[in-house]
Amino acid sequence: MTLDRLDVYTVETDDLLWALPRLMLAWDGQWFLKVHDELDWETAVCLNARVRAAFGRIEMRMMLKALGKRYADDVPDAVRVIRTYVGQVFAAGFEGDFRATEARMETYVTECAAWEGAKRAALEGTNQACIACEGLWRAWFRTLLPNRNVGVNIHESMGEGDARCHIVVEVERL
Repeated sequence: MTLDRLDVYTVETDDLLWALPRLMLAWDGQWFLKVHDELDWETAVCLNARVRAAFGRIEMRMMLKALGKRYADDVPDAVRVIRTYVGQVFAAGFEGDFRATEARMETYVTECAAWEGAKRAALEGTNQACIACEGLWRAWFRTLLPNRNVGVNIHESMGEGDARCHIVVEVERL
């Protein structure tokens, strides 16, 4: 018996761009759930925050490479890179209003698919994505603007019952 070589399906680029960010979220969510099931809530939350920050560094390095940049020029440029990423690459359920100066970024997030997924998981907490968020923003900015001090403050969080997330990132030269 011989096996026939089969052609592959053609998937439109728009369909791939729709599916990939959702697959990333599903993968992340499943990883968290399995760690939670195998170990416990606290361990899963801690590991999730570490993994999300590590992946955040990879995300921004890939964005810089795709944009033909070594680093962001300044805070407004870093925000532009992040907005491009969340709007065009990670385009699944994130909505935020961004403002920036030379030393500060402020955003009000009104839609977050990671938090929505955490709520659907119906575990003992729904803020596991929110706990990772501070480290994610720090990783993004430290990758885009190396050799700078990066402070992240989350003033409001949907995971803590607020209607939106209010995130402030302050960057200063070393």
